[in-house]
Amino acid sequence: MDSKVELLGLSIAELEEFVVAIGEPKFRAKQIYKWIYQKREHSFYEMSDLPKDLRYKLDEIAIISIPRVLKQKVSLDGTRKYLIEFRDKKKVETVVIPQSFDKSGKYSLCLSTQVGCPIGCSFCATGLGGFQRNLTYYEIVGLYLTSARELKKKIRSDKEDLIANVVYMGMGEPLLNYEETIRSIYFLNDAKGINLGQRHITISTAGEVSGIYKLAEENLQVTLAISLHASNDELRNELIPLNRKYPLTDLFNAVKYYIDKTNRRVTFEYILLDDINTNKSDADSLIKLVKPLLANVNLIPYNEVDNIAYQKPPARRIEMFYNWLVSGGLNVTIREEKGADIDAACGQLATKKER
Repeated sequence: MDSKVELLGLSIAELEEFVVAIGEPKFRAKQIYKWIYQKREHSFYEMSDLPKDLRYKLDEIAIISIPRVLKQKVSLDGTRKYLIEFRDKKKVETVVIPQSFDKSGKYSLCLSTQVGCPIGCSFCATGLGGFQRNLTYYEIVGLYLTSARELKKKIRSDKEDLIANVVYMGMGEPLLNYEETIRSIYFLNDAKGINLGQRHITISTAGEVSGIYKLAEENLQVTLAISLHASNDELRNELIPLNRKYPLTDLFNAVKYYIDKTNRRVTFEYILLDDINTNKSDADSLIKLVKPLLANVNLIPYNEVDNIAYQKPPARRIEMFYNWLVSGGLNVTIREEKGADIDAACGQLATKKER
């Protein structure tokens, strides 16, 4: 690692301090900021509205650590999975998902917040590789910049705003990397930079209760998604070990507090596992838990993973479970499977086999 000044993640005010300190006029900061966050540029030599001598100076003393794409896989449905490497050679996977069949249309970006994951959910490939470290807020923002730049280049689009939504549902538990996750959201939302609306951002948690309480106090307009996957503690302990620390009573008390505080609708994610959590009794207890809340339920047919024994239910069982919930008065959707043919679907992200 070199001793150059890291510019990725500096606010305009911080960039102003930097450029003044090296003897340059303050307005240069806004130019650099625009190059980084609107044009996703990491090479000072490409910043054409800066004087040539300043570009040389910046290259000698500073760096913009937008991470690099090592590998890219493209699904038949247009989903793209990137294997991305940071300066310390740690790697994560990030996914961009088309919202329509038009390849030049809008995309959703699935962001990671940790290298690996400490939660160890029994159905998820990410946890198999263990936990290595948290990402910094500027590395998370760097994932956005890298993905947006690579997407634009590969589909040869003139649009600057291809990514319409961001979901913190990649590798890791966002609320266990709380401060960095929140700080990255403010960077994504900055009107002078990336300018992504807060209502286009979703944070997904496996049930980190202390983080839910803190998020309720942030006055953000983001969407909160809860990975529920079971409606009783015995099964949820097996599927999501975090439930042993925060059982369902604690989790739902936190969710109720969040809803009361923010008046925002939450989403409960529920992975459908054949012969595990798709019986009528599971549906009935799920209805009992969720119906009193301002909430949606998003059913996710399981995306099968090598070396994990769970299986996707047959279509008839998925439809039956859906109908039970709807009849019980819940607002339910079934997530459309995308990217499964390249292991880019929910629960399939892992870097171990890519190393």
